[in-house]
Amino acid sequence: IKLLNGNGQKIEAEIEERIEAYIDGEIEELPLARKEDIGRTVDFASGRNRYIGYLISIPSRDFKNVKVGLDCANGSSSAIAKSVFEALQAKTYVINNQPDGTNINTNCGSTHIEVLQKYVVDNGLDIGFAYDGDADRCIAVDHRGNIIDGDKIMYVCGKYLKEQGKLNGNTVVTTVMSNMGLYKALERMRYEQTAVGDKYVAENMMANNYSIGGEQSGHIIFSRYAATGDGILTSLMVMEACVDKKSTLCDLAKEMKVYPQVLRNVRVADKKTARENPKVVEAVEAAGKALGDSGRILVRESGTEPLIRVMVEAETDELCHQYVDSVVEVMEAEGLIVG
Repeated sequence: IKLLNGNGQKIEAEIEERIEAYIDGEIEELPLARKEDIGRTVDFASGRNRYIGYLISIPSRDFKNVKVGLDCANGSSSAIAKSVFEALQAKTYVINNQPDGTNINTNCGSTHIEVLQKYVVDNGLDIGFAYDGDADRCIAVDHRGNIIDGDKIMYVCGKYLKEQGKLNGNTVVTTVMSNMGLYKALERMRYEQTAVGDKYVAENMMANNYSIGGEQSGHIIFSRYAATGDGILTSLMVMEACVDKKSTLCDLAKEMKVYPQVLRNVRVADKKTARENPKVVEAVEAAGKALGDSGRILVRESGTEPLIRVMVEAETDELCHQYVDSVVEVMEAEGLIVG
């Protein structure tokens, strides 16, 4: 992003020089807007066009005749996504691409995926992609309206990269909150787990030169092309896998079985005390032993709130609730829960 004060290319070049000097440690401050320039926005068309051009250059094939639905969440992808897919010859159908400054993410985009699900099915589209407001996340929908979340996207793209000999270290990087079904499906590939947060995924990938990593929320990183999540890039990578393999997204993703997952947020007086309580620890270990290889339990502290998050994945919803309850009931009996 470049901030210009209206003097065109001269100021643009000057800002680029200042940024480079800042990165090189030659100056300690970047220029800031002052007086009448504060609060001004500038449509930096040349930057947007370069970005569109870069995205178009990434796929190795076009998407001719594929009917693609895009939900832009009335956000930053509104000015980008349609142009990219049309340039790649997809038959592009777009919704929620009229931002007015107040409607971003409002009943649309990746956080309201039901809107795109209905749109794809009602219009007989082949595939759909929903972005969030700042377009760093992407959730897909197959032609039947099934949700393809970040875990399934990592599976589809990770497997495709492996087949192409482009999966560095034969490894996919996930967070501890990825579904157990992803790990089961990745048996022929390695995976690494990080703490929750895309910054931890990015750090791991950078340190080990891995190709793909991300979160269930649809924040996926393809390190060959970007250093952080990019929802439009993610949708292009999914499209390339489908087109190259001449397959529907439904077929590519069906090999990954999603395990039922129940997450309970428990408000406590002290997170550390609750997490380390001997009887709580005993209950967690008992649940983990009972679940064995057919499930898992994860108990962690919230990083921002006085909450303990108890998550169980198992073969049925009933088992998930059973083992979540077994831990929460112990916390309650120990007087650790407040409110």
